[in-house]
Amino acid sequence: MTEITLLDGSIGQELVKRSGDRATPLWSTQVMIDHPGIVRLVHDDYFAVGATVASTNTYAVLRDRLARVGLQDEVARLTDVAVGAAVAARDAHGSGRVAGAIGPLVQSYRPDLCPPASEAAALYAENVALLKNRVDLILLETMSSVDQARGGLMAAGLSGLPVWLGVTVMDDDGTRLRSGEALGDLVALVAEFGPEAVLINCTRPESVAAGLEIVKGFGLPFGAYANGFTCISAGFLGAAPTVDALEQRHDLTPAAYAEFAMGWVDQGASIVGGCCEVGPAHIEELARRLRAAGHDIV
Repeated sequence: MTEITLLDGSIGQELVKRSGDRATPLWSTQVMIDHPGIVRLVHDDYFAVGATVASTNTYAVLRDRLARVGLQDEVARLTDVAVGAAVAARDAHGSGRVAGAIGPLVQSYRPDLCPPASEAAALYAENVALLKNRVDLILLETMSSVDQARGGLMAAGLSGLPVWLGVTVMDDDGTRLRSGEALGDLVALVAEFGPEAVLINCTRPESVAAGLEIVKGFGLPFGAYANGFTCISAGFLGAAPTVDALEQRHDLTPAAYAEFAMGWVDQGASIVGGCCEVGPAHIEELARRLRAAGHDIV
């Protein structure tokens, strides 16, 4: 029926879970420092269950985040570890693409703390330069405001690669970015920079459908990958948060998540996958449902 790109699921949270270590403000970057081999295993597992895109564990490998703990000079080395794991898994699998992931500066879901777009673009340029010759596309993730997305797109556009823009919307209102701005306010930005796809990510799956109705009007390929948190808590929005401030849902089984994602496909989404707390079992079930519905996973 339709060609669907199947993203992987959670990388950061999956690494934290598998490590068994206590959560730190460095999140999955700390796991990658302490247990680099786990990163490859996570990518292997996602390819094995049907994912066709591996997202590098570089979401938080940003100089400003690493500077808090004196690791600002480790950006290149950690990027190399993350990209190497994804590329090795892709090559061992024999097919697929690697997406170079770039997350928000300073802190997720806090666009008010992010520098203005021109400053952000200059900071992101380092990450784009480190990724561009080793990945197949740049994936901007969890952009929470129009200006935050602009900064990411300004830098990503220098890569010469396809760029996918991932934005996060309110847990209780999929028509608004986390900044409170209308999701539709992205339309001029999308027209200006022309990303290859626009995605909704890292919000409750219940909020996605309303957002996709707006995003589909941008005239570009679109999709979604939601999270499995109960909500983004007030505690996680404080200074130097750790992921133990967030609670995992227990009702979002692989079957339940696949039902949401199949609804997004019915809306016209051509890229689906999972974000935090959506693991290999969820992606495996989604792949099964997609094939059963006659879709080709590409």
